[in-house]
Amino acid sequence: MPRTILHLDLDAFYASVEQLDDPALRGRPVIVGGPSRRGVVCAASYEARRFGVRSAMPTAQARRLCPEGVFLPPRFDRYTAVSEQVFSIYRRYTPLVEPLSLDEAFLDVTESRLLHGDGRAIAGAVKRAVRAESGLTVSAGVAEVKMAAKIATDLGKPDGLVVVPPGETAAFLAPLPVGRLWGVGKVTEASLRKLGVATIGELARFPETVLLERFGSHGAHMKALALGDDPRPVEPDEAAKSIGAEDTFEEDLRGADALLPRLLEQSGRVARRLRAAGLRGRTVTLKLKYADFTAVTRRCTLPAPTDDATDVYAAVRADLARADLSQPVRLTGVAVSGFAGSPEEAQLDLFAAGVPAEGRRAALNAALDDLADRFGDGAVRPATLARPPGRRGR
Repeated sequence: MPRTILHLDLDAFYASVEQLDDPALRGRPVIVGGPSRRGVVCAASYEARRFGVRSAMPTAQARRLCPEGVFLPPRFDRYTAVSEQVFSIYRRYTPLVEPLSLDEAFLDVTESRLLHGDGRAIAGAVKRAVRAESGLTVSAGVAEVKMAAKIATDLGKPDGLVVVPPGETAAFLAPLPVGRLWGVGKVTEASLRKLGVATIGELARFPETVLLERFGSHGAHMKALALGDDPRPVEPDEAAKSIGAEDTFEEDLRGADALLPRLLEQSGRVARRLRAAGLRGRTVTLKLKYADFTAVTRRCTLPAPTDDATDVYAAVRADLARADLSQPVRLTGVAVSGFAGSPEEAQLDLFAAGVPAEGRRAALNAALDDLADRFGDGAVRPATLARPPGRRGR
């Protein structure tokens, strides 16, 4: 049975998240990148790309090309949270999801067709769900093989859906420039063009013996891809072993009073990531890195799995009480592991005395998550975190 592979790529992801969170940025050239003199562009909105701004370009060059652009520092916590939300949508259609980055993935939906329809139907349903639930657009390519699905996505951007019909992979590839083939960089493309090979179809028809002489085994591999022969499977990522957050401070901190507000904020971020991933954990780990770069960890095990910031923070405070705080600290981290199979599998108290309070807490967490999804991670914060010191974190 022919495979059905989807390639999904969120359009101008970082820049699109910034435009989503700040409607005033919509329609404007937004450039996300390192703010320092040596910074590089992480992402550019399609409005900025019209000026020639591209990812990995030095920020200084981007400013010259697009002086009216809106330059923003990256917010990786926010991008990670949105990515987790989108990938949870993908996994509704198949467990075979292979992430390539925060904004890109392959899905094997071969076994999902009886339930959800053919590749076009599934890709369309995914696109609609992503737009409705995250506010973002995702481009999709559908094919029998990964390479063709990826190329189809690129051809349809932005917000496109390109389908390569079963049995037509080689015909789809044939008219495209040979440089679009995986493994054909600028140097290899130039060498192929000297041989008179400009398109993928011409490569597919080129004598393999000449390719082997010129490029070795890579020549045979390129020819196979040109013929649409790409048997590589979609390889889903392993289940997360832990979920955490850590920050390096601009200035070293000393003592519990200085560290606890930071740990409270980190506990909140970890709890939100747990809920976004549908996970609850029992083991809470505190990481401290001192000014001399030595690092220590302390951990404790909770009586029941949790995804609640209050529980995580209480455990972190207990961990901190067992740590040496006589030295200044340059980094702290909080992580949760020891996951339960699902929230429903967490065992309830025999007498259910705390059920009403737990229900209220779950409702509060859901409301906070909704606000963070709509307005960013800093939309609602504990009062003690109203003015946190600068940090570099992830």
